[in-house]
Amino acid sequence: MRPRGTPALTLAIVRLLVVVCAAVAGAALAVALRVPPAAAALAGAALGAAAVGLELAVALGRVPASAARVRPPDGGKLLDTSAIIDGRIADVVTTGYLEGPLLVPRFVLRELQRLADGADPLRRNRGKRGFEILKRLQDLRSVEIVEADVAGVSDVDAKLVELARQRGAHVVTTDYNLNRVAELSGVSVLNVNDLANALKPVVLPGESLRVQVLREGKEPGQGVGFLEDGTMVVVEQGRRLLGQEVAVVVTSALQTSAGRMVFARPRGDTDESGGRDA
Repeated sequence: MRPRGTPALTLAIVRLLVVVCAAVAGAALAVALRVPPAAAALAGAALGAAAVGLELAVALGRVPASAARVRPPDGGKLLDTSAIIDGRIADVVTTGYLEGPLLVPRFVLRELQRLADGADPLRRNRGKRGFEILKRLQDLRSVEIVEADVAGVSDVDAKLVELARQRGAHVVTTDYNLNRVAELSGVSVLNVNDLANALKPVVLPGESLRVQVLREGKEPGQGVGFLEDGTMVVVEQGRRLLGQEVAVVVTSALQTSAGRMVFARPRGDTDESGGRDA
């Protein structure tokens, strides 16, 4: 087994020999020309050292380019149908927080076309909205159509996951089931819903909110309302306040796969006071 330091040691010896040979050549030339050998040998050694230094400089200059070549390429981000129809991805691109190409496989376009051509009005509107979002992304020069396909697979979601795995790409989606399948397949997922939930303001226990109680909750006596960002607020003993906008005090908050849920009590039912009025 070759020692780890052998290549480096060999290279150092070769460079030393270059300097010595240059010095010997300089001394021999001095004898031929009848000049002081010591000065010529010194000049030859200096010339050899300069050559070694030039070789080292060239080698060091090539290191960054070499490192860039071996860096794994960005496989891009593959958009699925749900993320396109959702439309928020275009807003994220506009803000500049999302870098790299957004890729739409041809089979995803075909699925949008099937929706847009369908008989059901709701599905047809979803398909048309998807094409409107793609047009907006094209205007931003942020989307590319790719012709790649996956042979032997008919399901669009399965195609997308396998294509992302082959390319080393991320899957951009709002589909919870696709999110789970991709993660189990070892594919990185960018879920727009996760991003939206992460950007919602934090609500801490003890804070005051104003919320309109819109409907009954699952448990007896509960009422349910929503903040402006869509966060559900479950109001204890809020059933009697249906249809009213009331001040409540946050008791706890829960993060779920569907989003953040806040639990609160009517302000008059507790001695706690909050620090925010929304």
